[in-house]
Amino acid sequence: MRDMQAHLEKLRVDAAECKLISDLATDLQKRELFARLADHLSVLAYELEQAIAAKMISDSEAAP
Repeated sequence: MRDMQAHLEKLRVDAAECKLISDLATDLQKRELFARLADHLSVLAYELEQAIAAKMISDSEAAP
């Protein structure tokens, strides 16, 4: 579970960095590219967060 949490944190950090790069980019194509990357990484982080939550629920239901 800790490795999944570490991956989640990395996705969040990477998304934030891409958003920052997008905000600072002067080139329109780079700005759009990094904005799309930030959005994509945010979606991946959300999906991983949901998977972690589902695993925690299934683990708690399986525990005696």
